[in-house]
Amino acid sequence: MARVGWLRAAVLGANDGILSTSSLVLGVAAAQGGRSNVLIAGVAGLVAGAMSMAAGEYVSVHSQEDTEQADLALERAELRTDDKGEHAELAAIYVGRGLDPVLAAQVAEQLMAHDALGAHARDELGISTALSANPIQAACASAGSFAVGAAMPLMVATLAPGATLLIAVSGASLLFLAGLGALAARAGGANIVPGAVRVTFWGALAMGVTTGVGALFGTVL
Repeated sequence: MARVGWLRAAVLGANDGILSTSSLVLGVAAAQGGRSNVLIAGVAGLVAGAMSMAAGEYVSVHSQEDTEQADLALERAELRTDDKGEHAELAAIYVGRGLDPVLAAQVAEQLMAHDALGAHARDELGISTALSANPIQAACASAGSFAVGAAMPLMVATLAPGATLLIAVSGASLLFLAGLGALAARAGGANIVPGAVRVTFWGALAMGVTTGVGALFGTVL
């Protein structure tokens, strides 16, 4: 759980980097774009995507942090003005979790004597140190992982012969996505097979739709 703050952003960034760049490359290639057009589109997608992911993660996680700080400020005010009521509120939470009312009151009293705000932040608001928002960390992890993920299909597009570009990029990207899903599951302590299958399935669907749209517009236009 201590990894969830950066792991979520890193996995999302890398997955989006592989998927969006490979889909972009496949769409342009299916529309009969030349190799130079494919590579220009891929590089533009890498740069724009990394910046977009960084900005998006920073803004969204900063909003979460602002909300957490507002809740903590409200809790501080309640502790100053209604200490007895806050004791009762915390004790009621522990009763709801299965403690005897007398024991719950004792636990609430001792925890509040040690760190009143920390007890309420953790047990009433659900805010913990391990899960607290870190906008800079999330933005850097997301942008960096997106760039790394996007570079993989772009490298394949650079090296693959023109006749096999579609097959090479799509096949390699699916392998990259499967590896990413397995790695993310491993880092999170989950089963690697469902993680790999889930990411690969949705990646294949997205690339297939994008390739079909590119081929359609390449024919029409």
